[in-house]
Amino acid sequence: MIRSMTAFVRLDIKNKWGNAVWELRSLNQRYLEICVFLPEIFRNLEPLIRDRLRARLTRGKVECKLYVEFNMDQQNKFVLNIELMQELINIVNRVKKYVDINNINPLEILRWPGIMLNKTQNLDVISSHLLVELECALDTLICNRESEGKKLKVFLEKRLHSIYQEIKKIRIQMPEILKLQKKRLFNKLKEAEIKIDDNRLAQEVIILAQRIDIDEELDRIEAHVIETFNILKKYKIVGRRLDFIMQEFNREVNTLAGKSINYAVTNSAIELKVLVEQMREQIQNIE
Repeated sequence: MIRSMTAFVRLDIKNKWGNAVWELRSLNQRYLEICVFLPEIFRNLEPLIRDRLRARLTRGKVECKLYVEFNMDQQNKFVLNIELMQELINIVNRVKKYVDINNINPLEILRWPGIMLNKTQNLDVISSHLLVELECALDTLICNRESEGKKLKVFLEKRLHSIYQEIKKIRIQMPEILKLQKKRLFNKLKEAEIKIDDNRLAQEVIILAQRIDIDEELDRIEAHVIETFNILKKYKIVGRRLDFIMQEFNREVNTLAGKSINYAVTNSAIELKVLVEQMREQIQNIE
């Protein structure tokens, strides 16, 4: 099942030690880029979080944010994180130089994550719980990416069917196009009062047929359609494969457009370009 690279998940956690929120957001990106934002007290979890995300995602810009609020139970003993508090006050004082702030509200300082530490809380246990919930959030993120991937697959398959129909339309027209080109050649020779023997005429017709022959381009485009269908069926991580095959589609369609010799084929070539470009745009969002 193919996956989109765009998704968002918010997971709320409630426990006796307090509340927490995991937010995961992923956007399209050529490679995997992970950005982790954690409260200072849980900064040591960042390597573990990165490893877990890398193990399950291959492409996309992924933002992972954790918000934590501890319960202020009167029965528990709290200590003040002096170092973090002083750093926060210094930042506020620097901001006061540019913004009109009269006083620092102590309660706002105390609400800052990590300022108040509960002596009775076991941070290792809380960290383990948070990592378990991260896996749940990641499961949901992947599920959302797969759900969006289903829609992208349907979109691509519709365009592939349309490409096949345009190729079929061109093939049906080609015998008539060749016939009209032969007639045009004969008329030009007649108007110019040029007499050539049958062998020379046969050679001119062959040259004409070769010049307007687009069978190879049509065959290759059809082959790319079949291969794209196979990729969508066989693989989960398909983004890069589809990127490469879109390049091949573009090459053949441009060659076909360059050989267009009548209005109908030109229109079909333009339609093929539009269909390929629509697919290319959506493929940029596939993992």
